Amino acid sequence: MFRSRAKEEKAPADKAPVNFSKQSRDPQAPKGRPTPKRSEAQSQRRSVANTPTTRKDASKRQREERRQALERQRQALAGGDERYLPARDKGPVRKFARDWTDSRFNVAEFFLPLAVVILVLSVVRVPAIQNIALLLWLIVIVLIVLDAALSGLRLKKRLAERFPDQNRRGAVPYALMRSLQMRRLRLPKPQVKRGERP
Repeated sequence: MFRSRAKEEKAPADKAPVNFSKQSRDPQAPKGRPTPKRSEAQSQRRSVANTPTTRKDASKRQREERRQALERQRQALAGGDERYLPARDKGPVRKFARDWTDSRFNVAEFFLPLAVVILVLSVVRVPAIQNIALLLWLIVIVLIVLDAALSGLRLKKRLAERFPDQNRRGAVPYALMRSLQMRRLRLPKPQVKRGERP
């Protein structure tokens, strides 16, 4: 308000004009980076457009992604696709343990049918039949423990021969837990026939 008009008129003339002709990069590109390719820019725009704006949309999208992942995992368990198997089933060591278990008969896999038979026998009110049922329980449990111990030792030896440099930790208990299931109910589905060498 109290400045002189002469100074105001001189001020714009004193400033040097800015030269914009030497600009070599795209003015919309981020500083210090080259202009992105069209495909990259389009994919970035799509990802920005697909990002949920509300919490409800975000949770809905997460549920959908989780459902798709579970569906892929279920198909992998049915077909044996290594890419989508759960972490506990992945790797060549676990695959060998599965195949080794599936290629042989295990006493433990017959536990459920035998348990049903023994339970039916133990319900009968005849003392002699109930004693037989108790004896059968004992025999089945002893056979399962012996078979599991022998299978575990043999599998441990085979794993050491086949995978000397890989992590074999947990593979034997994994195979023994698999042997407790009936063959038809095992997941991932058996990929070898009985008697076939893995």
